[in-house]
Amino acid sequence: MTRFSVWALLIIAFAAHSAAENHTDQPNIVLVLFDDIGYGQPNSFRGESEFRMPNLDQMAGEGMRFTDAHSAAANCTPTRYGLLTGRYPFRIGQFSVLKTYSPPIIPSTQPTVASFLKQHGYHTACIGKWHLGMNWVGGETRSKNQPPIGAQSPIGAPPPIGAPPPIGARHTGGPNEVGFDYFYGFTHARNIGSIIEQDRVVANVDSVENQPLMIRKATQYIEQRARKEGPFFLYFPMCPPHNPIVPAPDFVGKGGIKGKESRYSDWIFQGDHMLGQILNTLKRTGLSENTLVIATGDNGAAKRDYPPLRDAKSSIYEGGHREPFVALWPGKIQPNTINEQTIRLNDLFATCADLLQVQLPKTAAEDSVSILPYLLNATSKPVREATVHQSPAGLAIRKGEWKMIFHRSGKRELFNLKSDLSETEDCNATHAAIAEGMTELMQSYIDRGRSTPGPSRKNDFEFSLSFQKPGK
Repeated sequence: MTRFSVWALLIIAFAAHSAAENHTDQPNIVLVLFDDIGYGQPNSFRGESEFRMPNLDQMAGEGMRFTDAHSAAANCTPTRYGLLTGRYPFRIGQFSVLKTYSPPIIPSTQPTVASFLKQHGYHTACIGKWHLGMNWVGGETRSKNQPPIGAQSPIGAPPPIGAPPPIGARHTGGPNEVGFDYFYGFTHARNIGSIIEQDRVVANVDSVENQPLMIRKATQYIEQRARKEGPFFLYFPMCPPHNPIVPAPDFVGKGGIKGKESRYSDWIFQGDHMLGQILNTLKRTGLSENTLVIATGDNGAAKRDYPPLRDAKSSIYEGGHREPFVALWPGKIQPNTINEQTIRLNDLFATCADLLQVQLPKTAAEDSVSILPYLLNATSKPVREATVHQSPAGLAIRKGEWKMIFHRSGKRELFNLKSDLSETEDCNATHAAIAEGMTELMQSYIDRGRSTPGPSRKNDFEFSLSFQKPGK
């Protein structure tokens, strides 16, 4: 070996060691969010699944698998609000999903996971699907006589009605204003072709090009942070398996299923491959030992139910919001462990505060509870009193084995999930005392503006279990 080769190896080793040392005080945090993934799609959660998700399954073997994890809602936008703010989305009346030109639903004054971590020395990035609204400079509408999308138009000029924003269009109220140092992504799945960097549109591409761009940027971001001091938080909300189903050529025929589900399975496989690229990049840069990685989903699969869970996306029943959830943190989380306690995506905020050993502000994360004791195997007991579920059709509250559903139609149902996970036997009439207690607890969560200990807070939306006023 030449002297030059020896020095080159020493430099590489020193760089990897330095990258690891730069991240020893506080762990990096990476959250990978699949879009519309069903609880029964990964093989590690349903053994008979035909979908190929080897990276998520490997994570489950090397980390902790949660079998009773839930999204903040049974659809996209409300879940993302709950995840980032630690608040139940019904507190702002958000039951539906936003569109390309919907205004932002998180004000700049609202604490988020990103702004909290940023205040405590983290570099923060969101790469992928935002779906929480933006204010487009110039507004949404413009004359139908204006040039088409591909033509040059003044920066700030509003786009044609219903068209994606043109290159150069700017926005305010997006990720940068709620705590993210860096944003590279798109507004939502139906506008997947418009690529936004920071506060402006930088490209309009074919749908199939979007996800390769996102994962390339995510791995580059990890590589960049490995060369810098200080921890980072990467939020990677991908598109698969949500529509449009546009697997890249490299993944066509790789999903493991033939026939009408072939492209869909390829799309899921591509999403899992992106998770694998993130994990591999963390290993290659020497960061995996000090990085907590969480992979989960925002709601159930669209129009696909996986028994024994009832229903799918948008449903208040378990198939609408029970999600695969895996956490990996080498040396901290014991490999191949299973946790059966009820958790939800809202809990990210309080968990991050617990990681940093910092007390949460009294005016933030009102519905977030730390799951760090679970991750570190410090307890097997419940860490939260109860959990609220949400769908466009209503609310539900879960406490232990009992789940009480308040339908927007006025109907109420009570199920014992321990004996009836498929939610087929309504116990509302036969267990009136339990139903009454669950109703009182749900009402207290509404009245107090929070479900955790602390001073009462005012909801941003007047809400009643009678559902006399429609949500947004």
